[in-house]
Order: sequence, then structure tokens, then C-alpha cells
Amino acid sequence: MNRITTAIDPAGETFQANAAANRADVAMLKERQQWAIDGGARRDRSIARHLDRGKIMVRERIDLVTDHDTPFLEFSTLAGWGQYNDEAPGAGIVTGIGVVHGVPWVFIANDATVKGGSLLPVSIKKHVRAQEIAEENRLGVIYLVDSGGAFLPLQDEIFPDKDHFGGSFYRQARLSAQGLPQLSVVLGGCTAGGAYVPALSDEVIMVEGIGRIFLGGPPIVKAALGEIVDADDLGGAVLHTRTSGVSDYIASTEREAYGKLREICETTNQRGVDQRQPWLDWAEPELPAHPAHELYGIVSADDRIPFDATEIIARIVDGSRFAAFKPEWGESIICGFARIWGHLVGVIANNGIIFSEAALKSTHFIELCEQRRIPLLFLQNTSGYMVGRDSEAAGIAKHGAKMVAAVANATVPKYTVLVGGSYGAGNYGMCGRGFNPRFLFAWPNSRIATMAADTAETVLTDIRLGGMKGAETTDEELAEIRREIRHQYETQSDPYHATSRLWDDGLIDPVDTRDALGLCLALAARHDAPAPGPALVYRQ
Repeated sequence: MNRITTAIDPAGETFQANAAANRADVAMLKERQQWAIDGGARRDRSIARHLDRGKIMVRERIDLVTDHDTPFLEFSTLAGWGQYNDEAPGAGIVTGIGVVHGVPWVFIANDATVKGGSLLPVSIKKHVRAQEIAEENRLGVIYLVDSGGAFLPLQDEIFPDKDHFGGSFYRQARLSAQGLPQLSVVLGGCTAGGAYVPALSDEVIMVEGIGRIFLGGPPIVKAALGEIVDADDLGGAVLHTRTSGVSDYIASTEREAYGKLREICETTNQRGVDQRQPWLDWAEPELPAHPAHELYGIVSADDRIPFDATEIIARIVDGSRFAAFKPEWGESIICGFARIWGHLVGVIANNGIIFSEAALKSTHFIELCEQRRIPLLFLQNTSGYMVGRDSEAAGIAKHGAKMVAAVANATVPKYTVLVGGSYGAGNYGMCGRGFNPRFLFAWPNSRIATMAADTAETVLTDIRLGGMKGAETTDEELAEIRREIRHQYETQSDPYHATSRLWDDGLIDPVDTRDALGLCLALAARHDAPAPGPALVYRQ
């Protein structure tokens, strides 16, 4: 593969202005992520009470289970951002992928300092998304359970629907049936529906004195039967390990429990190749020839100003080497082959609006990667498919549909990063959330909506005025209409609005993109001698 020659001037005025703006965006991202990790505006009292009970904080729990100095890829750190009066940082649950005895596992861990570990609608969504990742990547799941169950004031948004609380039980049972281990450590309350998380697990460890499992807690038992019973007597570790058999092992401390959990992980036989995922093409990794920090200066501070996707690729892929496909045709999309952390990928990246030629080129390239069993990486920065009389006459609707269909039917692993705008059907053709990429990350400068705020302001204003059927509108009324529309689209296309609702798997610093993708690609390429991944602990 040829090495990409950069056209970027790091000393240029535009580069410096872009870098300053993007560094400010990243600083804000890190500040907000730390806010969520620290508990937000969360009651110091909740954390103190948690620690006074002899419990360990949720991320430290994960650290005690995973291998020392191995990557941990955390998902959706900012789930729930701006929702629930900002009282549910991270949605009260930590999910991600960690390594235990050299094998990757999905972790689903309750944060009991957030609403007692009770599950809000977005918590359930985050839990289910982690189970989807486990199934797609053939990974076992470790549940660190410390939860009060469903958040009852919002029960109609949690309980009955397909992807509500019951959907997590359905997935857990099916994961177990597929031979993907489901292991639980009970570190607090598991009440009502929450009791089924350990009950559906293949093996369960309970920590004496803090772990409890019951379908109905003491207040419910008192109300239903008139019985007054102690919580440990009703569902403690001793009862369930030595009498009921609901638990398989008892531990006197959390640290002892994690030692037992690591021992169980050693016996689960999760190391072999999954022959249904033969993504084993691997070469020795090579650092990009161009430094990743230059991404800050390449991405335009003004999202209306385009930037060259080739320059992004040059700072992500091994050796900045890239074999372009049809480089002189359909140039509004860049397609080609490269390696990331040694793994061969087919890259599809936007250079703005998608024209008919670019759509056909992408379709052809996707079909090639499907035929050759090469994973696909989509780098999104597009306002969508081209409109207008000439484009319609050229068949843009059909050509775009061919691209969408190719993405939908591709069975190779697909990965998506929003590096800029993601608007309209361009989101679909470039493998947005609705097309089930294995992982979807976004940069803090990204935007996602049916259309950009400028376009929406014009289109929706004209539609609203048309609906007034000739009624007179003052300049002040017209300005207010425009203001409302712009505010709505600017708010709803904001990356924090998106990540709060799990439209992505997390916002990431652009310089971490290569490492995050390397971890994800390594999951698809698991075999007896796995390729080395990034040598860092990565929390997004």
C-alpha cells in the first residue's frame, strides 16, 4: 500500500484555529466524562454511605477483576447526560470490555451510589446494548450486581416493551444457551426483577453481609404476608449458598469474590477461534506516519467548511498506508484498504455530499469487502445524498438505495465513527445506528440529525408559513419561528444529546480513535495467539 502524502500545514492559520477549537471541545468532553465518573452533582453522602458499608466503588471493582495493565473499553460514559435532572450520571451503570486471564469479557456493573442502583429507562438501554455487543463479538458477560431493580416511578418506560427490562433477561438466557458464559457477583440488593440477573447466570458468587437476592424484599413480604423478616434471613448469601442453592459460592469480602470470579473465568474455555468469524488477516502493527494530534487542526471548527477525509485516514491507519479504490471516480467518498493495529479493513469515508457516482462506488466496494471477508470502517462526515433536478434525473434515489441495501446486507463486522456531520439518509448509507455496526463512536465536534440547523430553519419556516394559508406574519413573528426551529435542531443535533440517549457507544477524543478501533477489531479477530492491542488502559 502507498503511504498517504499529507497536504496539511500545521503552521497555517486555519490549522491553528481548528486545533484551538477542537482542543476546547475535547477539554469539555473530558471534563464532562470526569463529572460522570465522579458522580456528577451526586450526593457525597451517597458515596460515603456506600463506602461505610465496606463496599468498593464500581470502576475499582472492575479493575480488581481485570488483568493488570490491560485495556478497558468503557461504553457510553455520558449516558443520561442532561436527563433525569442530571441525577443519574452514566445512567447508574458501567459497561465495557475488559480482559480476564487474557480473554475479553463484557462487564455490566451497577453503580449503587446512583439512585441505589435502580434502573432507569436509559440504564436498561445501556444494559441491553452491552448484551448485544457480547452476542455480536461472541463474548461472555460478567455482571457485578448491586441494584434495587427497576426505578418504579418510571415503570411504564421500563417494564413491558420489547427492549425493556424483560428483554435483558431474554438476551441473558440466549447468550448462555449459545455457550457464552454469564457470571454474576452479588454485591448488594437484587430485588424483584433484579433477582433474575444472578438467577439466570451460569455461576453466581454472593458476598456475605452485603449481597442479597429476593423476589420480594422485607417491605413487600410484610405487606403481602404480614411477616417481619430480616433482609439477610430472607435472601442473604448464607441462605442462598447453603440452603436454597440460588448462589454457587459465598465470599466473605469483595476481594475474595473477585479472586473466585477470576478462577471461574479460567475454566470457561473462551480462548478458541470462533469459525463463524474468520477475520484473522493480521500483520505486525505500524504507527501512522503522521501524528494523531494533527487531527485537531484538520477537522474544521466551522462544520459548514469541508475537510479532506484522506487526511483523517492518514492519522488512523498503520504506516499511513492506504490502497485507494477507484480514486479518480466518485470522489465525494473515499474508499480503500488499510490496516489498523495490524488488522485489514475496508475504509469508506465521506468528503461531503454523496453523489450518484460515490454511492455506486461505495456499493461496489462494500460488495468486494463482503466477498473477501474484510471488515468495514465508515468515517461519517456528510450532509446526505445530493438533491436537485440533475441528481434526481441521474437516479440518486436508486443509487443511494443500492448503497443502503449493500450496507444492510453486509455480514462482515462493521464499525462507524462520526467525525463530522451525519445528516439525512447519509447516516443510513454510512452505517448509522439503525444498520447495526458492531461499534459506533463519535467525536465531540460531530452532529447528527435529519438535516443541519441552517437547512432546517429554511425548510421548516417555509412549510410553516405555507400552512398559514396567506395569513400576514410580522417580522418579529417570522424571526421567532426561525429562532425556535434553529434552537430545536441545534439542541437535538448536539453530540451530548445523542450520546445521552445511546445513539452511539460513546464520545471519544479523536486522538484515541485508532486505539479504540484496534481494540474492537481485535475482538473480531480472536484466536489462540491474539494480535497485540493498544498498550494502554482506555476509558472513553
